Parts: sequence; C-alpha cells; structure tokens
Amino acid sequence: MELHKNGIKDLLDEKVVQYNTPSFIETDPVQIPHMYSVREDIEISGFLAATISWGNRTSILKNVKQMMKLMGNSPFDFVMNHKEQHLAKMDGFVHRTFNSTDLITFIEALKYIYEDRDGLETIFTKYKTADSTQPAIHHFKKEFFSFAHLKRTEKHLPDPFSGSAAKRMNMYLRWMVRQDNKGVDFGIWKDISPAILSCPLDTHSGRIARKLGLLTRKQNDSKAVNELDGTLRKFDPSDPAKYDYALFGLAVYDKF
Repeated sequence: MELHKNGIKDLLDEKVVQYNTPSFIETDPVQIPHMYSVREDIEISGFLAATISWGNRTSILKNVKQMMKLMGNSPFDFVMNHKEQHLAKMDGFVHRTFNSTDLITFIEALKYIYEDRDGLETIFTKYKTADSTQPAIHHFKKEFFSFAHLKRTEKHLPDPFSGSAAKRMNMYLRWMVRQDNKGVDFGIWKDISPAILSCPLDTHSGRIARKLGLLTRKQNDSKAVNELDGTLRKFDPSDPAKYDYALFGLAVYDKF
C-alpha cells in the first residue's frame, strides 16, 4: 500500500494537530505530572500515573490523585524521605489489581532507583538502543525489581521481551521524551531521541491502526508494536509517537 498517496498520512497529521493540545490534558492521565514543576516530581508522578492507566479514565484520575495525596502531593520528597509509619497510610489503596502492597513496593523501588541508580532517566538512557526504547523497558523492569519484593507486583510492569505491547510504559516515555512545545508532553529527557519512541498500542489505537491498514497483526503485543513502528516512522522518522494522538483521538473522540 502506498501510504502517502491514499490520504492516511494527511488524516493522521490533521488529527495530531487537533488533539495534541492542552485541552487533551483535561481528561488524560498526563494531567497528573502537569500538577508539578520539580523535575523529579514530574518523573515520579508521571510514572505512577502511567502504571495504573488502564480502565475507566475517570477512575484512573481519581485514584492517581488519591495516590498523590497519600504522598503529601510531594512524590519525590515522599519517596526519598518516608518512614515506616508513612507507608501505613497506603493501606486500603486500590486501583483494579494494583493495591497498597504494590504501591509500597513501587515506592521502595523508586527510592532505590533514585538513590542507587541515579534516577529513572538514567536507566532508560543507559539501555536504549540506536533505534528502540523497548530494550530499555525490559532492563528497567529488571532494575526496578532487583531487591526483595512480592512476585505478584511484577505484573504491573511490562516486558516487551516477553511479548507485551508495554502500552503504559511507551506512553510514559512519550510524556518524558517528546518536546514539541504543544503543552502536553514534557520533553525533559534530552538524551533519548523521539525518533526511537514506540507508539502506545492498546485496544483503541490498535483498532484504528488496523482499520486504516497501518497494522496487520491481530494481537496487541510487542510484534504489533514493532510493525506499527515501522509504518509510523515512514510518516515522520523524527517523531513517530506523535501519531498516538491521532489514533487515540480517532477512536475515542471521533468514534471512527
């Protein structure tokens, strides 16, 4: 299929312009890191928001805001300086299958990441390759769980090397890496090129991608992510993940 000749690229570019705007934030989990100005607060609140970004978006936002409140609305300070009694406040927190035990594990892991591994950005930058962030997601999970933890909590971080589409982590990387001054993505991680980002793939974006002939694989898995990457990078080699806005917008807002 000659992608550029059938108007699909023009349609997607038009929808990126339409949806990559501050109004997008109003109903999206990316609003959570926009509550903060300190770099580490943006990183940590964004990471936790992305982690539980599945299900009803109203419920996601409600629960992430509760999570931030439990952390005194200062996530980095809480991660680095919390005491045992502070963690007891997490008891009863739940978002679908992510519960207070998982949250406490994530808080302890984040402290380890910032104390011993020089922060979230450092790990992803270290393990990215010339053309992909998927190996970085794989190695990040290994680093994140490299201390004593309950096995059940591991399911809340994806691994592309095990076949996962890693939608939420690809979304988080889009937030941190893309910088187009449109007021949505932050672009605070400068050593990872937007050119190697993968488009977050879920039920919505997958359905539209298949309907437009951008994706043939039926499962939403790591192989489908790689296939979609190959297509979207032909449209914009320097910023393929921007098409997440178009695919999501067409599915959720335009009911395409």
